[in-house]
Amino acid sequence: MLQNALQFSHFLLKEILTDYDHVIDATMGNGHDTSFLAQTVMPHGKVYAFDVQKQAILKTKERLIKHGLYEQVELILDGHEHLNNYLAKNESIKAAIFNLGYLPKGDKSLITLPTTTTQALDALLQHLADKGRILLVSYYGHSGGEEELKMLNDYCRNLPQKQYNVLCYHFINQKNQPPILFCIEKK
Repeated sequence: MLQNALQFSHFLLKEILTDYDHVIDATMGNGHDTSFLAQTVMPHGKVYAFDVQKQAILKTKERLIKHGLYEQVELILDGHEHLNNYLAKNESIKAAIFNLGYLPKGDKSLITLPTTTTQALDALLQHLADKGRILLVSYYGHSGGEEELKMLNDYCRNLPQKQYNVLCYHFINQKNQPPILFCIEKK
């Protein structure tokens, strides 16, 4: 059976990650991706997890402690557009994942924005290791979601093919705007 966008994003990450890699969860939400990344890069790797909502930090911290993964992760109450403030100047990032939209079971008026996502991508590309990947899962069925999806399409299409491979994965015959996955891979 075909994997959904989130399942496929995890497959694409597992393919490249080792236990020494530094990675980013740019939108930690309820901590599912943060936990997945921490398990994948343990015991020597590091996860930087970003969110603008204190609720996300608390839920993620609880999840990490429960699974013995808290030491692998730096939880950051800040927007992903500020990730350069938390990375060393020449720090190499092997992968990053974004779930764009709003926090499930959270405040639906707080959404990711095209401008801040673009800023985060611009910064990440400067840190992305060779063969590294950025995964973007776009949940666009909300007010503002279509604009962010258009930005992602334009941004990814304009990346130079000599430096990056870009994949777009989505179901085209499903109702209710299923999420769309973009994968940027540095050559």
